[in-house]
Amino acid sequence: MIRRWYTALGINLLLGIPAIVPMLMLWFLLSNWPLADIGLTTRIPTNEQDASPTAALLFFGPMIAASAVLWWIANRPLVRRTQLTRPRYWLLSFASTLIPTAVAITVWL
Repeated sequence: MIRRWYTALGINLLLGIPAIVPMLMLWFLLSNWPLADIGLTTRIPTNEQDASPTAALLFFGPMIAASAVLWWIANRPLVRRTQLTRPRYWLLSFASTLIPTAVAITVWL
C-alpha cells in the first residue's frame, strides 16, 4: 500500500511530463480569449479581427479534457492509500503535475 506522500509526488511528476502539451494548449486558449479580454495578456495577431475560440476549442478541447480525465482516474485510487488528507493530496498532485510544465517553460525561455 502507498502510505508516503513522495510516492504521490513521483507519480504526478511522471504524469506531468506528457501533460506539458495540454497545459500549453490550455494556456494558448486562456491567453487568447478570456485573459486577453480583461487585459491580462495580449492576443496573438491574426488576419481576422473577430477570431473566435471555436476552432481552437474544437482542436484543443478533446485533448485537454482527455488529459484531465486520465489524470483524475490515475489519482482517484491513490487518495485513499496515502496518509495525506484529501485537500492536501489534491494540492500536492496538482502542483507536482505543473512542475514539468514550469521547468519546460523556464528552459525554453
